[in-house]
Amino acid sequence: MSLINCWEVKKCGREPGGAKVAELGVCPASTETKVNGVNRGKNGGRACWAVKCTFCGGQVQGSYAAKLANCMKCQFYKDVLKEEGKSYMSSRQILKKLG
Repeated sequence: MSLINCWEVKKCGREPGGAKVAELGVCPASTETKVNGVNRGKNGGRACWAVKCTFCGGQVQGSYAAKLANCMKCQFYKDVLKEEGKSYMSSRQILKKLG
């Protein structure tokens, strides 16, 4: 069962077919199939904090290490952590999948 993904919450328009793809490009979280199903999301939609070059706060975010502190403040990240509870896949596990 998929739950709501980051692009649905943030309404960034960077998912395939989204309103801002022509202007900003497709977000890697929406197409990263290596983590499809992680935290019950589509592609990287519920693991966006571990996917490099996502778009947040009006800017492209860099590597996992560079953006993690910002992501941990994000309400979406906190919601995923709460919704998944004991089933939450940690960033370490996600990064291994992204390898």
